[in-house]
Amino acid sequence: MLAALGLGPAEEEIYRLLVARGRAAVQELAVRSGHPESATRDILTALAGRGLVVPRTAEGAATVFVAAPPAVALGGELRRRRDELSAAEHAVLTLAEQHRSGAEGGAVEVIGDIDAVRHRFRQLQESARYEVRSMMVPEQTVVSRDDNTAEEGRIDRGVLYRTILHRDALTEPGMVTQALAVLGAGQQVRVADAVPVKLMIADHDLAMLPLYSGRNTAAASVLVHAGGLLDALVAYFELAWEHAYPLSPHTAGDGIVEQRPDGTDEFDARMLALVLAGLTDQAVGARLGVSRRTVQRRIGELMARAGAESRIQLGWHAARRGWA
Repeated sequence: MLAALGLGPAEEEIYRLLVARGRAAVQELAVRSGHPESATRDILTALAGRGLVVPRTAEGAATVFVAAPPAVALGGELRRRRDELSAAEHAVLTLAEQHRSGAEGGAVEVIGDIDAVRHRFRQLQESARYEVRSMMVPEQTVVSRDDNTAEEGRIDRGVLYRTILHRDALTEPGMVTQALAVLGAGQQVRVADAVPVKLMIADHDLAMLPLYSGRNTAAASVLVHAGGLLDALVAYFELAWEHAYPLSPHTAGDGIVEQRPDGTDEFDARMLALVLAGLTDQAVGARLGVSRRTVQRRIGELMARAGAESRIQLGWHAARRGWA
């Protein structure tokens, strides 16, 4: 954990032992850590050189080592590392601006080689600090779903992924399982009847899309930097997002259901149709692959939403609102 501050595993282990005990002799630390006594002494000497431990020798007694307060001993190093990262970030931003100014076309960079496309696709995601917007089409061939390891890493770091998925892509093997995993991680997925182009946008800084119209499986791509064109792509995504239908990880059929704009989803519509046809809650649950209690809970939620006091009233509201 302290490797970021320049401590090796053995140094961190000895320092932690000292922090926990307050003070200790070389022999005791060697026994507790399992390191040879000579190696332990060398580690303590190195830690003392960095101001993390202080050797103390009482008259007629063996030398013991005392841990320096972590906030004091490591605080300075932590601030120095932060300053270095800040300076590096500034340098990267400066280089990015220089690259953008010097690139052909300024705001647009054309990439044709498939390995370069995959590399920039990964870089684009790794550069995202808070959000990645994407539009997915069937037959992802340039960068397959299994090869897109950058997505999982950014999700783990708290980056939000919002994805608009072409409906036909849900029929591809493994897509439903992946959608459930992404939804379970707190990400957002919507489905649309038509997604004209695959697209990925990192924050409000970079976007990537195919170079040629109608050739979503071709490697040739365009990298779009911040500017008016990127603003237009962001606005296009947000408009498409508003018109797409959210997916929910409810357990029904293949595992995901589509929420309808009228406030119900596919599961509710199927459930209401069966209930209104006269099936019992047990039979409805068996048809939909859920428990009787789940059916009763969802019906209760619909009754509350419709303001209905009975299932007969719910049936009237469902017919009036087009829920089933």
